[in-house]
Amino acid sequence: MAGLKPDSELVIGVGVAAVVYAIFSQNAPNLADVRADDAGNHNTYKSVNTATLTATGVVGGLAVLAKSPTVMIIGGAMILLETWKYHFANYGSHRGQPVSQGG
Repeated sequence: MAGLKPDSELVIGVGVAAVVYAIFSQNAPNLADVRADDAGNHNTYKSVNTATLTATGVVGGLAVLAKSPTVMIIGGAMILLETWKYHFANYGSHRGQPVSQGG
């Protein structure tokens, strides 16, 4: 099994991180909208879940093609970062409590 050079692994890893960011940008709602939305919105959760599953498939496929664990680690870390960011934006601002509408 011929692996990549370390500098090539990093370049491909950064490219995979950019692909993960693009997947979340296209499949998940705007982060400001998620933060302002009611905590626990089912549509927001499903959108983020779809982006997470799509990104996981892409990162896994590219890591197998590159035969590099570094690509998987960088891509996986980016998936965790993006997923955490969206979930915290939805729950963290409200501390898990629904937002009261009205005065």
